[in-house]
Amino acid sequence: MVRKIGVLTGGGDCAGLNSAIKWVTKTATDPILAAHHGDSLEVIGIREGWKGLVEVDPGDPESMAKWTAPLDELVVRTWDRQGGTVLGSSRTNPFNPKINKGEKCVDNIKALGLDALVAIGGEDTLSVAFHLYHDLGQKVVGIPKTIDRDLNGTDYTLGYDTALNVITEEVDRLRTTAGSHNRLFVVEVMGRHAGWLALEGGQAAGAHVILIPEYEFEVEKVAQLLEKRRQAGVRYDIVVISEGAKIRGQAEVYISDKIDSFGHKVLGGIGETLAKQLEERTGFETRHVVLSHIQRGGNPSARDRLMGRNFGIAAVDLILEHDFGRMVAYRDGIITSVSLKQAIERLRTVDVDKYYDVHRYNGQRSSLLNHLAKF
Repeated sequence: MVRKIGVLTGGGDCAGLNSAIKWVTKTATDPILAAHHGDSLEVIGIREGWKGLVEVDPGDPESMAKWTAPLDELVVRTWDRQGGTVLGSSRTNPFNPKINKGEKCVDNIKALGLDALVAIGGEDTLSVAFHLYHDLGQKVVGIPKTIDRDLNGTDYTLGYDTALNVITEEVDRLRTTAGSHNRLFVVEVMGRHAGWLALEGGQAAGAHVILIPEYEFEVEKVAQLLEKRRQAGVRYDIVVISEGAKIRGQAEVYISDKIDSFGHKVLGGIGETLAKQLEERTGFETRHVVLSHIQRGGNPSARDRLMGRNFGIAAVDLILEHDFGRMVAYRDGIITSVSLKQAIERLRTVDVDKYYDVHRYNGQRSSLLNHLAKF
């Protein structure tokens, strides 16, 4: 019987996390629901993601106060209005051979008296959840979170809509300077392997050129597209590029060679690289802007608040049904779930044939015609 639920957030912060935590807590402790399923549940928040579960000493009150937080409806009442995660996050990987703390997580889950654990995160966070469930027999469910929207098995991940709005708003602001000075702006956004943010953010903001990781681009072709616009009388242009986009035949651009506990190097710099090359080729005054962590920040959009609510409720549903080893998901307009294995087995990237125009370096303009042509 489930009596105590743990909840944590891992990986990069984003909008919508607090909403999910709130609704895991409200649903689990709701007295009407408790009467229905015959049990009142307790919720404990784990601070700093998997790091908190590794570091906490359940027998030490000071350690418990540092790494855990008892949650109830009054504690989380206003959390959904805030961006980020009140519980804190980290990129700790308990299964990294350098620390090898997977068994320690299991010991602490037992010592904390947790009957189930909700992990809110992206591919890395949920890979840990999968190993805890599949390899070590722990009762874990997941909630999808990543502004890249690249988790498999779900059409939506927490944080995406808010980040998309930030990109649109920031590009709108850049137009003021770009138009005033006849400048070209190259705007670098997040997206390691998946170009959803660049593609849909660029389309929403009206960028003339959008460059994504799924399709290598030619600098000369980008220059030609921009020169053609200037010849038509357009005073300025915006290029939106994913941090993981690559010049044809070249490797990704990294800020440094430092590798995190999940084996990732920090991407960044492709916007600056492209801006310099475009200015050399076209002679246009060019600037680059890296939106970076700005995309993660700010209050959550209405969609992220609602999806956090839906995902949090669904996670508790899975627990009460004893349906562990799964991630709640949004597919074809409904809330459902998929196995954690399916969620992390591959990334959900942009289907170039369906969504991307490789001639214009922008979004497709004939999606309906392409759809009809299949019949």
